[in-house]
Amino acid sequence: MSAVLHVLLPGRDKIGGVAPFADWLARGTTLPAAVPGYLVALAEHFRWPHGPLPAAALIRQSVAGDAGGALWLSADPAWVQPELNGARLLACGNLGLSVEDSKSLVGALAETFEAEGMNLLVGDAQHWQLRLPSYVEVPSFPEPEEALGADLFEQLPKGEEGRRWRALINEAQVVLHNHPVNRTRAAQGLPPVNSVWLWGPGALPDWVECGLSRIYSDDLLAWALAHRANVDVQSRTMFAASSHAGAAPTGAAPVGAASAAKGARGNPAIAAEAAPTYSLLDLQDIQPTIFERDWWPAIEAHLTAGTEIRLAFADGVRMVLRKRHRLRFWRKA
Repeated sequence: MSAVLHVLLPGRDKIGGVAPFADWLARGTTLPAAVPGYLVALAEHFRWPHGPLPAAALIRQSVAGDAGGALWLSADPAWVQPELNGARLLACGNLGLSVEDSKSLVGALAETFEAEGMNLLVGDAQHWQLRLPSYVEVPSFPEPEEALGADLFEQLPKGEEGRRWRALINEAQVVLHNHPVNRTRAAQGLPPVNSVWLWGPGALPDWVECGLSRIYSDDLLAWALAHRANVDVQSRTMFAASSHAGAAPTGAAPVGAASAAKGARGNPAIAAEAAPTYSLLDLQDIQPTIFERDWWPAIEAHLTAGTEIRLAFADGVRMVLRKRHRLRFWRKA
């Protein structure tokens, strides 16, 4: 059986114009479309008992090992830009915080959440989690990729059900506004951490299954899912190294992910072995120039060696590329 490589990518409007890649896309086979979104594409490779993906509990277990049977909610550090008629969410997680800065910010917010019976904890520097009382009913919160760039207040839960959570976020913004960490960041030309974004509620699932034998990703949630499913997970730089396509691109596993790996998972020596039969490469945040320079040559090397490439674009398009598709010379980009 030939190897299969699944690749998670940004929307085609972002990278579809990369010339050598576009030539292959024109010759590939389009599959039935899926719901747009990175988390949708990632979740296609995993199964768990029921319900929406409990991202907070999975991440908490991966980085701290103490998720237990508690109810968890991600409360990631966020940057909100005030506007004339509201505010806009511009960043969520991955704001370049140090562990010390994260602990300082979370310490300042602790009383706000403890007043509601909630415990705010640092997972890793870029991702925080709320441990909730079991009786709390959590409304639906949009995932970060859906909320980014949108009007903040349009994304928050409405009505009486959402009143408590809107108030919590407002109080958190007041606490963070003049925090010393943000004064330092402003002096350094960095965006403020002036809010939190709540998403991914749930308890740790009893099990997670996955049909992949290896995952290459720098996303902490992908690592957390891999850990729970007991699947080998590597930083994506290891994919380039294993492809023998030249020097590996810069980058590293997410903070907390490598330290959470146990046994064979996250062991760089594994990446030097023969390519696994079913693997996934997560490039959901890649920039076009970096994709063209570093990643497409590595992927194409696998393609021309006979690996089937299955593409999942963030806009919901699904495609498959096979070596024999190069013979479809009449199809032009």
